[in-house]
Amino acid sequence: MASGLRKGLATYGDAGFSLFLRRAFIKAMGYTDEALDRPIIGITDTFSDFNPCHGNVPDLIAAVKRGVMLAGGMPMAFPTVSIHESFSHPTSMFLRNLMALDTEEMIRAQPMDAVVLIGGCDKTLPAQLMGAASADIPAIVVPTGPMLVGHHKGEVLGACTDCRRMWAKYRAGEIDEAEIDALTDRLAPTKGTCMVMGTASTVSTMVEAIGMCLPGGGSVPATHADRIRLAEASGAAAVRLARDGVKPSHILTEAAFRNALVVLQAIGGSTNALIHFTAIAGRLGIKIDLEAFDRLGLDVPVLVDLKPSGDHYMEHFHWAGGVPRLLRELAPLLDMTCPTVTGHPLAHTIAGAEIVPGQTVIRTIDAPIATGGGLAVLRGNLAPGGALLKRSAATERLMQHEGRAVVFDGLEDMTNRLDDPDLDVTADDVLVLRNAGPKGAPGMPEAGYIPIPRKLARAGVKDMVRISDARMSGTAFGTIVLHITPEAATGGPLGLVRTGDRIRLDAAARRIDLLVNDAELATRRAAYVAPPAHPGSHRGYLRLYLEQVTQADEGCDFAFCRAEG
Repeated sequence: MASGLRKGLATYGDAGFSLFLRRAFIKAMGYTDEALDRPIIGITDTFSDFNPCHGNVPDLIAAVKRGVMLAGGMPMAFPTVSIHESFSHPTSMFLRNLMALDTEEMIRAQPMDAVVLIGGCDKTLPAQLMGAASADIPAIVVPTGPMLVGHHKGEVLGACTDCRRMWAKYRAGEIDEAEIDALTDRLAPTKGTCMVMGTASTVSTMVEAIGMCLPGGGSVPATHADRIRLAEASGAAAVRLARDGVKPSHILTEAAFRNALVVLQAIGGSTNALIHFTAIAGRLGIKIDLEAFDRLGLDVPVLVDLKPSGDHYMEHFHWAGGVPRLLRELAPLLDMTCPTVTGHPLAHTIAGAEIVPGQTVIRTIDAPIATGGGLAVLRGNLAPGGALLKRSAATERLMQHEGRAVVFDGLEDMTNRLDDPDLDVTADDVLVLRNAGPKGAPGMPEAGYIPIPRKLARAGVKDMVRISDARMSGTAFGTIVLHITPEAATGGPLGLVRTGDRIRLDAAARRIDLLVNDAELATRRAAYVAPPAHPGSHRGYLRLYLEQVTQADEGCDFAFCRAEG
């Protein structure tokens, strides 16, 4: 098999000329023949001035290059799409699949024997792993790492759980505009990803657990020297992976995905992570069974005391021993034989776990912060294809609740009416948002964290049952049912709900039901009118997205990108 510069030659009808031309042009960069004859290690460059989560990427690239060269390889950095949550219209999830396509095709198009994937913000690591799984050349992940905590009036702050908490206080009139402005300087004080167990931290933790990054990669803070050293070691590991021919498909096995999902439950992680790892698995022909995942939740206790399910932050998790220490606690529930990018099985990672006396961030199985897992899969006549509830961040008294539906037909409708003083709503009602799924929004935005209506917030209401076909940030909290499948815009039953209907949530029974009889629902279904087409949906990426995106239970990937095509 061809390697180095001889891989994937441009098609000119003469392979010798193709290689000659390639060498001639690359020598314009000043490389010697000795350098160009080494294994080539590609390095994805996700840096962007719009992406503070990736602000340390230039330093990480330099360190990876150093590691590659020390190990006898030739590093080649190349750019791909870079996505940041706050700088992606209409939503980052809309662009995740575009980044996955970009990553996959750039890996295929350019000559490399292995690739180092550097990313951090919520959709970037999933997109990179989706692309790498499809391209299936040796790969290793270097997460950018979490930022450090901020401080305000003696209180420790973490993006973005405390972003939401402080914004809720502002909406409720508990803090003024001057204070909310001051908080913008303090909620995200350094480069890196959110320092709570939001989607970015959840994904990086699972990436380490699944064996695609070196030990510590999921938790070392973005600003610490250890992150630079880890990047250098990852560069060296990439050369070894290239020489040994270890591909993502060798590591990303069904057993490894199960290990990662055990960790997802144990950390009280982001609901988004289930969608992302379903998409990654789908690239390899592996199906994530929602019922099996829910059963894991009954067996796996929540062990990590981090916001939004607990009290601490990622830097505390790291200094408590990080992922290896957590895996040590979960060892009876894991397949210890799964291979990793270290060249050793998972058991080797666990054996090297640091034991930190007196730490309380990572609990033992005998003393968890919660039982029953972090996430629950719901079914019922509102969600025949499934829905998710983040139990570990919900209000206990609302886990069994029946209330009157207050329906919003989309994001614009919610924006226009939610804070209307005349809105007919009480704390016992169930807020319903629809047409916010993959096709309905489009892009399945993080709008499922429906704000408490202002008049209720100012009356002291902190939580309500809220349901939608949208997503929510992993940093969010509350009794919120998400990812209702099928979504309303494709004819799902959520589109049949009317204000005034009764809805019942029974988390223990794993049910979310509309209490309307079948005959009435049939009448409504016959009269249902689908939402109008999105402006611009006749062309370009939006057309491709709407034609190909799957539902949440299949990872919201493009259908043609899944292993079965």
